[in-house]
Amino acid sequence: MQLHFNKLFFILAAVGSLTPWVSAPLALIGGCLFAQFIGNPFPRQSAKVSSWLLKAAIIGLGFSMNLENALQAGRDGFWLTLVTIGLMLGLGALLGKMLGMPRRLSWLLASGTAICGGSAIAAVGPAVQANAKEMSVSLGVVFLLNALALLLFPVLGHLLNMDATHFGLWCAVAIHDTSSVVGAAATYGVDALQVATTVKLARALWIIPLTLVSALLFKSDNRKLRLPLFILGFVLVILLNSYFPVPQWFGDGVVVISRASLSLCLFLIGAALNFESVRAVGWKPLGLGLILWIVCILVSLPAILFLF
Repeated sequence: MQLHFNKLFFILAAVGSLTPWVSAPLALIGGCLFAQFIGNPFPRQSAKVSSWLLKAAIIGLGFSMNLENALQAGRDGFWLTLVTIGLMLGLGALLGKMLGMPRRLSWLLASGTAICGGSAIAAVGPAVQANAKEMSVSLGVVFLLNALALLLFPVLGHLLNMDATHFGLWCAVAIHDTSSVVGAAATYGVDALQVATTVKLARALWIIPLTLVSALLFKSDNRKLRLPLFILGFVLVILLNSYFPVPQWFGDGVVVISRASLSLCLFLIGAALNFESVRAVGWKPLGLGLILWIVCILVSLPAILFLF
């Protein structure tokens, strides 16, 4: 009886996250609280749904963007992306060695911090022949820091009086996963969301050379690329929205649905986070991930504020 009640309560809470009164951070907090005090009755289904839902939501957000503005945002973030990726990979390898961590684990954490969190780890993992524990630990660290970033960045952005363009660029560079990037930027407005989404997905394309380099560094014969193909869908939707007469009511409707879907996605992500998952990560991987993230924040913030 109690299990049936939990399932019903979970479904009602998930549906509630779709309403316009629930922001992305609130949806994430709600999912975390549910996981800790009640428990997620659908752990496997939640993981699958959140993965596909995120991809669909990002593609749908392309209807709020214009190609010219998207290209400009991508150009603005190119050099900062290049510098931070190189810094995170080099620093991650060095600190991981100093902490006595397995080389593959520290490389996975550095890859996730450098590019796009879980997507980068999922792509690089097979290329370096990472085992299941290394994959789960690195994904767990990124997951924890994503949750923190989604709550922290909007607050810091307002405290620093950042404008929409600067805040969107900062989110794209210094937050790991696309879901938290979009969620944080959405709280800042449409302009911040457009910059953040475009720069983040352009940054995700660096998965291609990173996967090849990783296979060479670790002398792996497994060079099969696992790329986030939803990026292609996002680009196609921007082209469609920019050069074809898409009815405004249709585009606006898709954007509204996509933003609501993102809130549901974040609720499901939060529902996988509890104290047990935090303890399972371990202090060394969490410490390395936290150091890399703080360095990325401290390097990118002044560069964005004073150079862009």
